[in-house]
Amino acid sequence: MTTIFPKSHLHNPQYFLLDANQKTLGRLATEASKLLRGKELSYYVPGIDQGNFVMIVNANGIKVSGKKNLQKIYYFPSQRPGGLKTETYKSLKTRFPARIVERAIFGMLPKGVLGRQYYKRLYVYGNMPVFKKGIQKHTIWKKIVI
Repeated sequence: MTTIFPKSHLHNPQYFLLDANQKTLGRLATEASKLLRGKELSYYVPGIDQGNFVMIVNANGIKVSGKKNLQKIYYFPSQRPGGLKTETYKSLKTRFPARIVERAIFGMLPKGVLGRQYYKRLYVYGNMPVFKKGIQKHTIWKKIVI
């Protein structure tokens, strides 16, 4: 018996829409990373790009547990000696709420070329985006309830 090996050029990616309002950051990030990698497929293979497109809306409504709201720190290197910048979760959420979700999901993706390909299919918006009428006609977004 031979093992069926899926071909990457035969894969048709799906489109998923996740609402992040009042969702826990880690639980949302794991679901999004699974969908980006295509792990919901029965013929999943780790080395083949079988990922999907994921759009996350209302990222400003994300929540974290415990005291992470005040204690969690994000680090940004400025590529200069002594230029390490720090920012708390609370201040980053007021400035760029989408960046928090993006960094959480990026940390759960594989490192390397394949992980960067998956990351390009992620779209995160702080609020509900306003689309032009022609965009939604071509793609069917499946809404996922977590």
